[in-house]
Amino acid sequence: MEISQHIKKGELRIIAKPNSDKTEITGFDEIRKAVKVNISEPADKDKANREVIRYFSKLLKRRVIIKSGLRAKEKTLKIV
Repeated sequence: MEISQHIKKGELRIIAKPNSDKTEITGFDEIRKAVKVNISEPADKDKANREVIRYFSKLLKRRVIIKSGLRAKEKTLKIV
């Protein structure tokens, strides 16, 4: 999947599924217009959020912050 085609105005919408076997992109949700991502870390104590930032920063080779959705599965990432 070409992730850059889903970045709009410097933002990327994702749907995170914590406690998975490994961190990986699994597809695209056409209804919510968001990339589906399995996250290897649990949602406990912000571990999943830190893994999201680490994974997408490495993948995009850019700085990434979570703009919204810190406590939700649907998140908006800001690519800086």
